[in-house]
Amino acid sequence: MHKSKDIYKEITISRGFGEGEERLPFVPWGTSSSFNSGIKTMLSYPAKLRDSLKKLGRSKSMQLVLEGAHDPKDEQLVESFRELLFIEGQLPGKYSDYHTLLRFLRKRDFDFSKAKETFLNYLKWRRNFRVDMIPKEFKFEEFEDVKKCYHHGYHGVDRLGRPVYIERVGMVDLNKLFQLTTIERFVKYHVSEQEKTINLRYPACSVAAKRHISSTTSIVDVNGVGMSNFSKQARSLFLEIQKIDSNYYPETLHRLFIINAGSGFKMLWKALKAFLDARTVAKIRVLGYDYLRALLEIIDPSNLPIFLGGNCTCSDYGGCLLSDKGPWKNPEILELLQTKYAAEEMYSNGGNGNKASEDAPVLNMADIENKDSSTKSTSRHEEPALVGSENAYKLASIKIKGLEAALRDTKNQKIEALEAALEETKMVLKGLAQHLEEECGI
Repeated sequence: MHKSKDIYKEITISRGFGEGEERLPFVPWGTSSSFNSGIKTMLSYPAKLRDSLKKLGRSKSMQLVLEGAHDPKDEQLVESFRELLFIEGQLPGKYSDYHTLLRFLRKRDFDFSKAKETFLNYLKWRRNFRVDMIPKEFKFEEFEDVKKCYHHGYHGVDRLGRPVYIERVGMVDLNKLFQLTTIERFVKYHVSEQEKTINLRYPACSVAAKRHISSTTSIVDVNGVGMSNFSKQARSLFLEIQKIDSNYYPETLHRLFIINAGSGFKMLWKALKAFLDARTVAKIRVLGYDYLRALLEIIDPSNLPIFLGGNCTCSDYGGCLLSDKGPWKNPEILELLQTKYAAEEMYSNGGNGNKASEDAPVLNMADIENKDSSTKSTSRHEEPALVGSENAYKLASIKIKGLEAALRDTKNQKIEALEAALEETKMVLKGLAQHLEEECGI
């Protein structure tokens, strides 16, 4: 049990459900103005954004769609895991939402010790790799040229609304690829796309499908692939991307179809499987040249490119793998998500709607609809929060439980201050509930 005097100096009530977190205004303990300042900041939101927040707050169906139904057993395990991190002073303000923690628990078969180690490594990697700064510091100028020699991209959704990702590995010109870019730059581009998928593609797909979406259906065409395709550089790139996806974006693959697998690839596949964990291998289906029926079972022909047996050409974009076709390009969905992020930023800025937050996700519709490289690598990628007052109360209740546990175990001179902090937290929540009832009609 940690007894550091610094752990409970400031109480931050975060709600981190779906794809991110949302901060409610609060101040450190011991300040008598906490209750009044918390409510005043709520009242100071610009009227236009508060009206949008009302609409979102009243939309229980939107909340359920973005958050999804929670399995009671999983929810109990996630809450216990969150409490463990909180009590030990290791619960971050970001990236601790229900679905993120559940992904890391599942990766480690719900072993709390291993899941905690993996999750903390993930947070360390984000800091060291400067993931949150990629939109500001990195631009993949070679994007269009890379796409010409490495055919890959997102295209539509499967029959249940998941985004579909496609690669044509057999057509990769490795010599040209590594003349255009480096392993380091391509990996950074890959991370930016992963962030875009979690923060934009999944929420947009959830809105379109009216159900929670948090995984991808992938198709890899290996026609013509053999040992000659895997040079030393190619192996290094594959291993680095595989490590990142497995360790830092676990449980985001729903199903992978490897198609046009000839004898050469099947020999290679035996070696590749050794680098993949058992959970990933179980999601992979290796098909030969008669693959179309299997793909059409899960993907409508309108979302399947013509070169895979579907009827889509995306002629306006110069080809399906250049279009980035999907619900995340729908202006109405983008506007809805932008409103949600604006509401989130109001909370994170303590009600100052005119102050831009560096961490708030930004959806620029013009940029997203543009076909150049900026659409692929310069959108904001901080974890977005999902609006839902009930979820805020729920997560705050979890933290109250953590404080109550600390009160039971702590026998030092700080006990009175902890009790005061607990009472102030409850007062702010009560005031917030009353305010939302008045302002949002919930």
